[in-house]
Amino acid sequence: MNTTTESAENVSTPLPQGRGRVWVSLFVREARILLKNPIYGFCMVVFPVLVVLFFTSMMNDGQPLDMPVAVVDQDNTSTSRALVQQLDAFQNSEVVAHYPTVTEARRAIQHNEIYGFLYIPKGTTDQLLGNRQPKISFYYSMASITGGSLVYKDMKTIAMLGSAAVGQATMRARGFTDAQIQTFLQPIRVDMHLISNPQTNYNVYLTTMLVPGLMMLFMFLITVYSLGTELKFGTSKEWMETAHGNILVALVGKLLPQTLVFLAVTFFYEYYVFGVLNFPHPGGVGIMVLLALLHVTASQGFGVFVFGLMPSLRMSMSVCSLWAVLSFSMAGSAFPIIGMDGALQAGSWLFPLRHYYMLYQICVFNGYSLLEAWFHLAALVAFALLPWLVLKKIKNAMLNYVYIP
Repeated sequence: MNTTTESAENVSTPLPQGRGRVWVSLFVREARILLKNPIYGFCMVVFPVLVVLFFTSMMNDGQPLDMPVAVVDQDNTSTSRALVQQLDAFQNSEVVAHYPTVTEARRAIQHNEIYGFLYIPKGTTDQLLGNRQPKISFYYSMASITGGSLVYKDMKTIAMLGSAAVGQATMRARGFTDAQIQTFLQPIRVDMHLISNPQTNYNVYLTTMLVPGLMMLFMFLITVYSLGTELKFGTSKEWMETAHGNILVALVGKLLPQTLVFLAVTFFYEYYVFGVLNFPHPGGVGIMVLLALLHVTASQGFGVFVFGLMPSLRMSMSVCSLWAVLSFSMAGSAFPIIGMDGALQAGSWLFPLRHYYMLYQICVFNGYSLLEAWFHLAALVAFALLPWLVLKKIKNAMLNYVYIP
């Protein structure tokens, strides 16, 4: 809570000095605070760099590999064993167990020991050779959507390959040519194109949302923390005196050193993922530099705005934390915004990460011009300008409020 102790008129007026000296004094003051308090170093440099390295290393393979699956092979013939070997040879699946019954395999799924299993009933090979259309089953867990989807794809492919292999052998025995066999087994050839991310690399589309989102969280919190501690440690009036009582000059002087540090870390992130890891970026370097600048300034602007609405260190940091966490769901990466309710679709525009992610997808990932994403560009600029709406309230808080824990 904050309480009023004195009016703004009672604050002493600093001695006149040049505008350049004011900026230098503010910059030096804030730089000393950043160097003196280790919280700034950890939250502005150490933790963001660790986040970049952690997520890019965790998904370095692009997709989860060797997902554990099992087999219930009650047929136990050379044909069924060949199917199992083919399933084990797939990149995304690894056969880690053989179970005698479906009940035991299902229990293994429920215990999270495997993600799925292939069930080959007795007599499958005999029915294949006799053209009696046998049935094999595969079970998979969708508790993890990514793991379940990958296992489903591999087991479905195995089922199709098995039926195709038997059909091919039968038709060759009847004298059909390879072209006739190919036409019969695949009457329609599918020409599939994966746009922008042909490798289906999870690192490309998840890291480019999660890492900037976490960096936004740090920017929100550090911006609010740097303002709130002026009240907490009783230095707010001294800060305003240094700025000649001009709240705009005071805010710019306070945030400028932080902006430079955050920009340096953001440029490191972009260089690492686009330059070292070679993430696709047909939009070019210029768009990425602009996006980094908007990323930092919009995050800081939102943090200042939240503090202006509620000039309390505890409350403003809580709101910023909540907003940053909700941003991961409202960005549209994990679940498409178009599939949400109308109210949530409208609410998604209130999150800076949503606009950042859309600009990245449209301009960096797909190479379109900024005109194709002008609304998201304007939204980030608006977030950066939000402090204009609360300048008077912040000035009043710094001059008249005293921190109460």
